[in-house]
Amino acid sequence: MSHVYRQIVGLSNYESIILTQKRLHADKFPFDEKRVIQLARPNGLIREARRFWFRKCKQAPWQIYDWERREIEKNLSENKAELLHVYFGHIGMHLLPLLESKTCPCPVIVSFHGADVAVDMGKSAYIEAMKAVFSQADRILARSESLARQLREMGCPDEKIRISRTGIPLEQWPVIDRKPAVNGEWRLVQACRLIEKKGLDVAIRVLAKIRERHPRAQLTIIGEGPLQPELEDLAERLGIVREVEFIGFVTEQRLREQLQRAHVFLHPSRIGADGNQEGVPNAMLEAMATGLPVAATLHGGIPEAVEDEISGLLVEEDDWKSLANRLAILLQDEQDWSAMGSAARAGVASRYSQQKQIADLETIYREVIEQAAE
Repeated sequence: MSHVYRQIVGLSNYESIILTQKRLHADKFPFDEKRVIQLARPNGLIREARRFWFRKCKQAPWQIYDWERREIEKNLSENKAELLHVYFGHIGMHLLPLLESKTCPCPVIVSFHGADVAVDMGKSAYIEAMKAVFSQADRILARSESLARQLREMGCPDEKIRISRTGIPLEQWPVIDRKPAVNGEWRLVQACRLIEKKGLDVAIRVLAKIRERHPRAQLTIIGEGPLQPELEDLAERLGIVREVEFIGFVTEQRLREQLQRAHVFLHPSRIGADGNQEGVPNAMLEAMATGLPVAATLHGGIPEAVEDEISGLLVEEDDWKSLANRLAILLQDEQDWSAMGSAARAGVASRYSQQKQIADLETIYREVIEQAAE
């Protein structure tokens, strides 16, 4: 995930050693190989049998073996680690034998990003495991105030929670000098994985409704995922199959090119049937950084980044009619549309710049390290 990578390589006062069981896409995420430690993994059959036993039989999150715990502790000790930062809450549950160990050589932070807060939390064993993570970790980081509230409701002590927002490298997402649509060809765009919580079906219905007032409007969907056939079928049934373009996964450069052509960024997220929900979508923040207004929902951390009627439009989840009507009105007023884009950039610059967020994260690191040394 690019936002995690940017956070790790952006540290200025701390040197990171990466512990991982698998290394993928090294060309896209370059890192000093001397500081990447690939941990041993149980063989495939044993690994799958263990996960099956935990998930299907025990109805609980699987956890590492004792020999895996010792290997991690050995690497932490040999590298004189002052702090272990565990990315994603479900990984924290897998690592509970380490977090609960009396021999872990350093304090531990666990950060939560969205889906790792609620998925599978209807099962008692998962709830208990999560509470154990809260108890054993020295700090719990949340990507948004919305996630922090959920963590408190699940039993995380308030004094352990810190907000650690996604940082956007503003220099890589400069403001784009956009012009209003020519001949009414408004271009809407959504960039995400094609899964339920992203509300892509809502986005397609929004386009169909908008075309009643702006008949040349188009929607580009950037990303891959299991729902693409279903979404294509929806576009066909609504009679807009030619106006909805699926372009799949793209490079960062091509994403910038798509944003340059766009006039509005859509992101009508919803809570998925499995409890999956957003923190603050990174693609949305990148689009806002370029000066693109947002049409989205009152979901997760989105309202923390998007101010209704100022930097975008916000409606209740799944209310595609209201979102379409409000967006259609906005597109009739080029001055308001332009002002929203400027406000979107200003909001990201003031609250989500990578420089600020890295500094805040390093303050948390220093706080935890100093406390452990007392």
